[in-house]
Amino acid sequence: MLNAPLSIDVRRGAVAALGELLADKRIATEGRVAIAVGQGQGDHIAEHVRPSLSACEVFRVEGGTVDAAVGLAGKLRGGTFEAVVGIGGGRTIDATKYAATLSGIPMVSVATNLSHDGICSPVASLEHDKGKGSFGVVMPLAMVVDLDYVHAAPDRLVRAGIGDVVSNFSAVDDWLLAADQCGERVDRMALTVARTAAEALLHQPGSIESDRFLTVLAEGLVLSGMAMSFAGDSRPASGGDHEILHAIDQLYPGTANHGELAGIGAAFCYHLRATRLGGADAGDSAGERLAEILTCLGRHGLPRFPADVGLTEEQFAEAVLYAPRTRPGRYTILEHLGLDKGETLKAVEEYVQAHGG
Repeated sequence: MLNAPLSIDVRRGAVAALGELLADKRIATEGRVAIAVGQGQGDHIAEHVRPSLSACEVFRVEGGTVDAAVGLAGKLRGGTFEAVVGIGGGRTIDATKYAATLSGIPMVSVATNLSHDGICSPVASLEHDKGKGSFGVVMPLAMVVDLDYVHAAPDRLVRAGIGDVVSNFSAVDDWLLAADQCGERVDRMALTVARTAAEALLHQPGSIESDRFLTVLAEGLVLSGMAMSFAGDSRPASGGDHEILHAIDQLYPGTANHGELAGIGAAFCYHLRATRLGGADAGDSAGERLAEILTCLGRHGLPRFPADVGLTEEQFAEAVLYAPRTRPGRYTILEHLGLDKGETLKAVEEYVQAHGG
């Protein structure tokens, strides 16, 4: 999984240069390229770039499931393709990454929204019979983000990426906690890249209507993916925050999207740090970070509390209690504190009362 993109193109009109990118001999020496599209803008983009490719075939990806990815892999192996281009949102790209890995060919990611860091990461989040799981995959060899298509995507999906990038703060602090308590190895390059992505976005002026802001968001998602590639796993971008979101996905499917839940999870984890960890300095620092994250989420219209995503405090507490089971062996603030059912519900109630306004 230790690889990095050879090309990252973030701008308006970037898709128009996709044919030129795919002519790069490092990707496809003879131009035999498969294009995988999901529902929505993917079909339109595929038809737009098809005339510029001498030999390509378009396949539809029916959702972000293991079955869909394995089915696509079978089609890729049945041809003589040198590379596959995944065009669409996170589910389409995750399925294409997994299929490309199974097929042993490089993959180019063309993102139509910026909902989470899966657009350029060595991890694919896919649904299966028992829920949703994360699978190690090869990182995309190149990435294209056409801001024209991002502006056309639903605002909610674009905003969600903000929550995913900001949750890096929580993941990094959990990683350092695991190093201190368990002796876990920390890759400082990966840690620095993940934290830099979050810092760049946290105080970035503007909103998703701005090309400049979207560029910083896209770069933050790419940096998060690269941090995971450097680390060899999802550690620098997935801590207790993601354990909580995965628990909600399993217990209450369809509650909210990945990035929205990552933002809430990160905020709650900092509430735990501010109120349950010993040491005044640590508590003050966590409290300051919590305030910054809540301000950022609120400024961009992202959910911050259980009720914002239709959950009761009791349901959210149940998810927090269940969360460590989603990542066995991972040590985060949740495993460190080991709160029981009553203590967890009390912490959730305190979080809402203290910051809910």
